[in-house]
Amino acid sequence: MKPQHWPLYGLLLCTPRLELRLPDLELLDELASVAVDGVHPPAEMPFTAPWTDAPPAERGKAVFQHVLATVADWSLRNWALSLAVLYEGKVVGRQDVMAKDFAVTGEVSTGSWLGLAHQGRGIGTEMRAAALHLAFAGLGARTAVSAAMTDNPRSLGVSRRLGYLPDGLEAAAVRGAPVTLQRLRLDRDRWEEHRAVDVTVEGLDGCRKEFGA
Repeated sequence: MKPQHWPLYGLLLCTPRLELRLPDLELLDELASVAVDGVHPPAEMPFTAPWTDAPPAERGKAVFQHVLATVADWSLRNWALSLAVLYEGKVVGRQDVMAKDFAVTGEVSTGSWLGLAHQGRGIGTEMRAAALHLAFAGLGARTAVSAAMTDNPRSLGVSRRLGYLPDGLEAAAVRGAPVTLQRLRLDRDRWEEHRAVDVTVEGLDGCRKEFGA
């Protein structure tokens, strides 16, 4: 597709094993199918908004609509870039990079999920590294923040490997029960120190202004 009127469709992040791009309708349908197949065991809930509790067909539809909504609702003051993650040419998950008033704060947040069938192979670390490279090297971010439940060692492990530091705790209610979230923060210097994944970015010049960078 030629992204004449929405140049973010021309943005491409590449790591040694992955490609990350804003999905067109075909890739978005693949991404929804990954969600249908499952993101985590039913007894677990790693998300504060338990969207994966929906029946499989509704999960897929919700993912499809959500990504389209991020495009429709995009503004310089409040944006969310929802990238499909491709491994060996197939969609395996989603990596989000988000910001509010980025031109003022220089801060981004990240979120992600990976299909159950593709977990345990280091893909989660590699796709977050790509998102951080876009933020720091591409957009000039000063800080990146994230959060994970304290009983989610995989997500916390990804953050630790990439250099994040603890930034306090907060409480949330999930499935009617209290949970504790570990907030995490990464500044530019620590990102530089912990860079271990080669990342290339294509198509950023054509859409840089959309981020308020």
